[in-house]
Amino acid sequence: MLVGGFAAGVASRAIQPAEAASEDVRIADLDWVDARRDRRVPARLYWPSQGVIAASARPLPLIVFSHGLGQSRLGYSYLGRHWAGSGYASLHVQHVGSDGSVWAGNPFEILDRVNVAADEREAIARAADVSFALDRILDRSSAFAAFIDPARVIAAGHSYGANTTLLLGGARVVREGRTLDRRDPRFKAGIVISAPPFYGERDLQAVLAAVAMPTFHVTATEDVIALPGRRSPVQDRLDVYEAVGTSRKALAVFQGGSHSIFTDRALTGGARLNPQVKQATAEGALAFLDLVFRGDASPLASWSETWRPILAVAPIPYRATEPSRHSTRRSRPRS
Repeated sequence: MLVGGFAAGVASRAIQPAEAASEDVRIADLDWVDARRDRRVPARLYWPSQGVIAASARPLPLIVFSHGLGQSRLGYSYLGRHWAGSGYASLHVQHVGSDGSVWAGNPFEILDRVNVAADEREAIARAADVSFALDRILDRSSAFAAFIDPARVIAAGHSYGANTTLLLGGARVVREGRTLDRRDPRFKAGIVISAPPFYGERDLQAVLAAVAMPTFHVTATEDVIALPGRRSPVQDRLDVYEAVGTSRKALAVFQGGSHSIFTDRALTGGARLNPQVKQATAEGALAFLDLVFRGDASPLASWSETWRPILAVAPIPYRATEPSRHSTRRSRPRS
């Protein structure tokens, strides 16, 4: 029995509270090393409570999240907690080449560190980090593998992490006649939050035409990236959405906001708007996944109606020809 096995195995051995968590969510920090690349891959796992798992009566869908430049596995906790409280496992991967270490050290060398962190070699390494983390969590030796549904694995990310998500979904760049391709077919959908352009690429459609997995794109009308040498207006987020090759996609644009409103920062974008956008983003992602895995557009339509006061653009559900055989049962998001 799923619950009994969890109680006897995972609950007693693997889940150790890394910080105070709600009764609906448990948290585990995982410190992996990819020996092949000699690279650390830390991660934080948000795991549903035993009660949520009991109500599901089937393995959990898994979201693997990639952070933005200068962030870490500790960030975007509002997403991990909400998703785990709603019946999803949420694995937040830390990218050691583009994490908080970018901001550490000599302040006069920050620009150099940003340039190294934003280099295409790090972009490819980030996608490899996510695939490696998925390997580990699904490995037979993992205490979590038996409780995760490999047919319902989702890539997600903010900013640089949104680019990572698109690389895992099939985005391609060509260098010296060689195509760099990090597509991981195990990911069945993508949550793309505030995607930057693929800097230096002149033909965005050529980069993104091969992205075939369903994607949910989230941005805001004041979502401007202002990194030195990498300023990016909100139009870039819209261009990424348009260039993605699949027709199975949807776009949500909040009115106002900022690029960092989607991080754990509490006041950016406005003290009132900030928590609303966070809650709406967390809920909207799951409503979109209902469309992906159940063929049910009604949760996304209801979400649009609920959050219409702060939406500049409401997502239009793509036409689902038939419900997926991998339906998702989960508790309703909390308001």
